[in-house]
Amino acid sequence: MRVLGVDPGLTRCGIGVVEGVAGRPLTMLGVGVVRTPANAELGHRLVAVEQGIEQWLDEHRPQYVAVERVFSQHNVRTVMGTAQASAVAILCASRRGIPVALHTPSEVKAAVTGSGRADKAQVGAMVTRLLRLAEPPRPADAADALALAICHVWRAPAQNRLQQAVALHASKAPRTPKAPKAPTAPKGRTT
Repeated sequence: MRVLGVDPGLTRCGIGVVEGVAGRPLTMLGVGVVRTPANAELGHRLVAVEQGIEQWLDEHRPQYVAVERVFSQHNVRTVMGTAQASAVAILCASRRGIPVALHTPSEVKAAVTGSGRADKAQVGAMVTRLLRLAEPPRPADAADALALAICHVWRAPAQNRLQQAVALHASKAPRTPKAPKAPTAPKGRTT
C-alpha cells in the first residue's frame, strides 16, 4: 500500500509518502514541505498548495491519501488556514479518485508512539526509527506527514474489515415490513 500523508498548513504543508503493509517494515519514498509566503494573497497560497500536492501525486501515484483532521484550536486564523489547506489536499485526491482518510492528531500520535499525547520530538523520533532514517525529517511538518501515512498503513486494514463486517451485517439484517395501509373509503362516497 502506498500512502501520501498530508499535514495541512498554508505556510508549510508537510507531505510524505510511505509504502508497505501492516506488520512489515515500511519504506519512505519521499518527504518534503510545500511552502507559501505568509504575505501572499490567500488565493495564490491555495493555488501554490494545490500545485505542490499535484506534483507529489503525479510523481508518487499513491493508492490512498491520509490528511490530518482539522481540530479546534485557540487561534482561529491558524485553524482556518489549516482547514483550507486540508480541503485543497482532499480535493486534489478526490479529483483523481484516490480514497482519502482523515486521522486526528491524537490517533496519529497513538499509532506511531503509543501515546496520543506525544510531543513533536517523540513523533519525529519514532518516524525516524520506524522508517530506518539517519535523522528525523525536518521541519516537524514533514515528520508529521510521514506519521500520518504510517498511521494509515497500519489502521486501514482494520478499518476496512470493520466496514465490511458492518456492510455484511446490514445486508443480512431482516427487513422490517412496511405497515399495511389503513383501508380508505372509496372516493366520491360520503356517509
